[in-house]
Amino acid sequence: MQEQVSKKGIWKVIGASSLGTLIEWYDFFIFGSLSIVISTKFFPSDNPTAAFLSTLATFAAGFVVRPFGALFFGRLGDLIGRKYTFMVTLMLMGGATFLIGCIPSYDSIGFLAPFLVLILRLLQGLALGGEYGGAATYVAEHAPKGERGYWTSWIQTTATFGLFISLVVILLTKFFLTDAQFDNWGWRVPFLLSILMVYVSYLIRKNMDESPEFKKAKAEGKTSTNPLKESFGNKYNLKFVLLALFGAAMGQGVVWYTGQFYSMSYMKTVMFLDSDQADMILGIALLFGTPFFVVFGKLSDKVGRKWVMLTGMLLAVLTYRPIYQAMYDIADTSKKQELVEKNTTITAPSEGDDQHETITTTKYYFDGTYTKTEQQKKIVPNNEVQTEDAHLSSKFSVFLHGSNYVKLIALIFIQIIYITLVYGPIAAFLVEIFPVKIRYTSMSLPYHIGNGIFGGLLPAVSTYLATNAKTSADPTFYLEGLWYPIIISAVCFVIGALYINKNMVAKDLD
Repeated sequence: MQEQVSKKGIWKVIGASSLGTLIEWYDFFIFGSLSIVISTKFFPSDNPTAAFLSTLATFAAGFVVRPFGALFFGRLGDLIGRKYTFMVTLMLMGGATFLIGCIPSYDSIGFLAPFLVLILRLLQGLALGGEYGGAATYVAEHAPKGERGYWTSWIQTTATFGLFISLVVILLTKFFLTDAQFDNWGWRVPFLLSILMVYVSYLIRKNMDESPEFKKAKAEGKTSTNPLKESFGNKYNLKFVLLALFGAAMGQGVVWYTGQFYSMSYMKTVMFLDSDQADMILGIALLFGTPFFVVFGKLSDKVGRKWVMLTGMLLAVLTYRPIYQAMYDIADTSKKQELVEKNTTITAPSEGDDQHETITTTKYYFDGTYTKTEQQKKIVPNNEVQTEDAHLSSKFSVFLHGSNYVKLIALIFIQIIYITLVYGPIAAFLVEIFPVKIRYTSMSLPYHIGNGIFGGLLPAVSTYLATNAKTSADPTFYLEGLWYPIIISAVCFVIGALYINKNMVAKDLD
């Protein structure tokens, strides 16, 4: 029998596990949240689109390597224990994140900059590959029987909260710095702060005990001597691994990254929403949506994991295109009534630069929307001829107001609800279908392939699809990137509906 843990004791377990996992997610997502800025710092600036795609590819590389982290640290966790393994992952993640904030720019060290960023991003991926499985397993093995969905759902909130905290830190950093300061060095602050967060989490985690189920298995001599072989060499267990991947984790991964990352990229690069406003809108939606991880985790304890997760996937398949069409229409100024008499054009010297000037044109619309176009150009003396290359850069931003602002929050919130449906119960689902002796290894691999490969590739693949459609003059190019998550979710829904049943539980492999 599982050792009983008091409610006070399990809250301590949740707190210590969640804090560390939240920090690791913060570390991992700060790169994605700052991807537009990073593309200008670590990659050649002569082709902004290529630089942004290269940044997304580097971001994706951290996801692609996660399954390897799952195998390495999962094996370690099943051999020596959950606690010590995710102590190592915490330190590895924190160190890599801090060092990203220390790397000189492309202008300073050339191609060594993107190379170093890629290496550190890969280390982040390896660390996260080991962290999540350890934290979810650790909490589940402390949870009372019949309540795993509820208690593990608290771990599920850490990923979204990690993204939320990363957005808050970025917004606060921008608030206290000028635009020029943030662009010059302030973007490094969120990376450097990571080292302090990791240190606090380390102090908390080092006093934690090993999970009761693993201690019991170890005391009885029932731990695995070869977790990889027993997880993937045994046909019965391998079937569960494949079902977990293609019937649950694959769809969960693309739904998760569509709602939280593709939506953010879409707002900034397709709708041209002001970056700070996009971050704030996503942050508000995340704040209101996060409690539903616990709601649906607890619901899965009562009605089963399967249909709670599959409902989220089906809703995503059916509604993504209408949702993103509505998002696009909110910011589409070609369909809005312009208030020409309110428009302004202001010319002023560029901040901290007496060689250039910025021309800001602001246009206002009847529904409260306004746009800003900022053009920077060289200051040309009166006796010289103005040339075309005097115009250095141009930035266009849309600002929403009133009901449009609220409507966009609601559209993002709906996507967060889909995420909570698929993600809230999945930790309990994965933990319960694998035995204690190989649980860390077996659950980590399908989760991180589903999220790291299928989910992690989503921003790059969807951006590529949309860019190609735009080049081909497709009038709905802005929706074409959605085919990737829609198709993956649909396939996963069919497999899950046909082959997963709520009675799938771990059996002794011996």
